[in-house]
Amino acid sequence: MTVERVLPTAEAHDLIDLVRDLVGKEVAPRAAADEAAGRFPREVFTTLGRSGLLGLPYPEEHGGAAQPYEVYLQVIEELAAGWLAVGLGLSVHTLSCFPVAAYGTDAQRAELLPEMLGGELLGAYCLSEPHSGSDAAALTTRAARDADGYTVDGVKAWITHGGAADFYTLMARTSPDGARGISCFHVPAGTPGLSFGEPERKMGMKSSPTAQVRFDAARLGPDALVGSEGEGFRIAMAALDGGRLGIAACAVGVAQAAFDAAASYARERRQFGSRIADFQGVGFMLADMATGIAAARALYLDAARLRDAGRPYGTQAAMAKLFATDMCMKVTTDAVQVLGGYGYVEDFPVERYMREAKVLQIVEGTNQVQRLVISRAVAKG
Repeated sequence: MTVERVLPTAEAHDLIDLVRDLVGKEVAPRAAADEAAGRFPREVFTTLGRSGLLGLPYPEEHGGAAQPYEVYLQVIEELAAGWLAVGLGLSVHTLSCFPVAAYGTDAQRAELLPEMLGGELLGAYCLSEPHSGSDAAALTTRAARDADGYTVDGVKAWITHGGAADFYTLMARTSPDGARGISCFHVPAGTPGLSFGEPERKMGMKSSPTAQVRFDAARLGPDALVGSEGEGFRIAMAALDGGRLGIAACAVGVAQAAFDAAASYARERRQFGSRIADFQGVGFMLADMATGIAAARALYLDAARLRDAGRPYGTQAAMAKLFATDMCMKVTTDAVQVLGGYGYVEDFPVERYMREAKVLQIVEGTNQVQRLVISRAVAKG
């Protein structure tokens, strides 16, 4: 089912049409086979970049498209509905570009952003560690400063595009002062001392490589620092607010794809002389699925419009991520149920959607962390 979108400009409508065309021709047709084979579709990201889609929310003077977040997120949703590895990959790339775009010097933006946003480079975001996930301020990767720059030692874990990215946005410790001792760095993929673990063997998203990123006396020049020393935790949290909206949009896309598959099947499948869509048990299930998707879409768009207006939106981003990903898990599970035995086999895509939905409740802050963020905001008043 084609989603009817209310967009702010004619240009945005043209952009969504372009994305739908790319999804139909370049993305969705290869998703099942590449997921089964665990192939990373690097060339798809090159196509997206050359179509102007890797820098959507960033300024035109640096190679971006200057699109509002409410438009960018709907692009993410369309891509995720075709193939989550691509939609989430674009979200991660956008997250990885944020520190340089928002906190970099004029010289850093002029030097780095055109390539980062122009389509040839793909980014990764290095915050989590083997023993520092939800408690991001406890990270131990160390960047020791000397006269010539920094020496970095440590291991980052669960890094999307690890080993496949062209640059890594790194959060590392420059002092022992807790959250105030973390700094942000831009690390090109060819940096000496940078290496990668084997890709993790995952339940879903097999086409999207997730791997450890290792720093063994990796040398960075002084110009690799983004923002000021000690500002990294604030940069990381600001980036994650936008990233959580990207995950919410991904969840709505996957749920929409699962709903479309289930509704189409229910209209065609006949039992006891009737379409199963006409049975109340199935019909009510489809009604709840459609309602949850619409509510989640409205929630992430509301948060995006706050961001576009320059207003605080962190709590709303946490709400959108929490609600959309829990909804996605339920919708994809129900889609499998609607298809019955067919839903459990790889000949139909809903089993893949269900496996993919699970990770969205974990990445960019688990849903338990989102509840913590929201409850603290409520308690503060």
